[in-house]
Amino acid sequence: MSRRIRMAGTLLAASALTMGALTGVASAQGDSGRAAAAKVDNPYSGAKVYVNPDWSAKAAAEPGGSKISNQPTGVWLDRIAAINGTGGAMGLRAHLDRALQQSSGSPTVVQLVVYDLPGRDCAALASNGELGPTEIDKYKTQFIDPIAAILSESKYANSNLRIVTTIEIDSLPNLVTNTGGRPTATPQCDTMKANGNYVKGVGYALNKLGAIGNVYNYVDAGHHGWIGWDDNFNATAQVLKQAATAEGSTVDKVAGIIVNTANYSALKENNFTVNDSVNGTTVRQSKWVDWNRYVDELSFAQAFRQELVNVGFPSNVGALIDTSRNGWGGSARPSGPGAKSDVDTYVNGGRYDRRIHIGNWCNQSGAGLGERPKAAPASGIDAYVWMKPPGESDGSSSSIPNDEGKGFDRMCDPTYTGNPRNGNNMSGALANAPLSGHWFSAQFQELLKNAYPAL
Repeated sequence: MSRRIRMAGTLLAASALTMGALTGVASAQGDSGRAAAAKVDNPYSGAKVYVNPDWSAKAAAEPGGSKISNQPTGVWLDRIAAINGTGGAMGLRAHLDRALQQSSGSPTVVQLVVYDLPGRDCAALASNGELGPTEIDKYKTQFIDPIAAILSESKYANSNLRIVTTIEIDSLPNLVTNTGGRPTATPQCDTMKANGNYVKGVGYALNKLGAIGNVYNYVDAGHHGWIGWDDNFNATAQVLKQAATAEGSTVDKVAGIIVNTANYSALKENNFTVNDSVNGTTVRQSKWVDWNRYVDELSFAQAFRQELVNVGFPSNVGALIDTSRNGWGGSARPSGPGAKSDVDTYVNGGRYDRRIHIGNWCNQSGAGLGERPKAAPASGIDAYVWMKPPGESDGSSSSIPNDEGKGFDRMCDPTYTGNPRNGNNMSGALANAPLSGHWFSAQFQELLKNAYPAL
């Protein structure tokens, strides 16, 4: 049975999210010449979270967008040029300066997505990167080192900022699921496993960034519909451990994991559990669950966090869940369980996630905004976050020439009939989508319309 799946960017701080009670030492005041605050167990607790003015302005310009334009979202550093800013977009220093302004002296989280590995996104094309499979030295010296140098500047390192870094989406799980003769394997992923540059790159990033006193590294760990099967679960934890101890890094430089980054898997399926059965047939045998151990992101994140502890990570390692696009509200949201005529009718009738297949990841039709960002919402979970800025495309629905290294992936084409990673189903993608990371108004409107909780 195939094992899938890949997935597969001027408001006042008062309008930003305020999260929980402070759990650590109070932040140092001032920009330089003073010691940074001691690291806290959960960087989101007692902190505001930075609102990206670039994204906020685009969201506010959309009909109805002002309802969410004050929410914090991730800042994507997805190519070398993004460090200094591209095409009118702010660079890293500009974001950090604005975050200091928004903070008004209070602890403030800045969420960065560090995303430019050599041979990036080996199981898809829409978010391929600028660096070739062997360009690990360029990744280190021209991408990670400059980011680390900026974050180490006294103005930022000795401030009230807490820098959360999401490290290399989709990289390490691909080494488990899309290599070694599996039906989902790709030559590109086999290459990256053989040359070790995903592991080296992630380890280098963790080591360099984790050495900065106010940086909190969260490593991408896929999502339940990718890593939740028995043959993927522990294997992925082991690969994360390998990366966390590569290139001079240690597990102590990992604050936690992030799951569901830029994906659509439901936070909590309330109408069925993995332990249910219908007429003697377990839910795990349904076509949707397909023998997975998990049916939603919350249960998966909590279990995978514990698995990391089991393989040697600190007992207080945390987890983030990206809820930017997994609300699945609107008129299609089931109000209760499906009929118990058979297991597929039961699961399909009750599941909130309305995708055609759980392996579909690109600009999904019918998706909605999920839970608003929030600190410490559940046991083991540091925060619900919007690491993927709602309204930024997953990939173009047709081939678009570009200088960003981004290819055309048929999973973003609404006419595509699929591949082994989505069970050879239709892609479920919206039409007329731009390049990944570019603004997609139609998708933003879809997310507003189908938000759950409703706006």
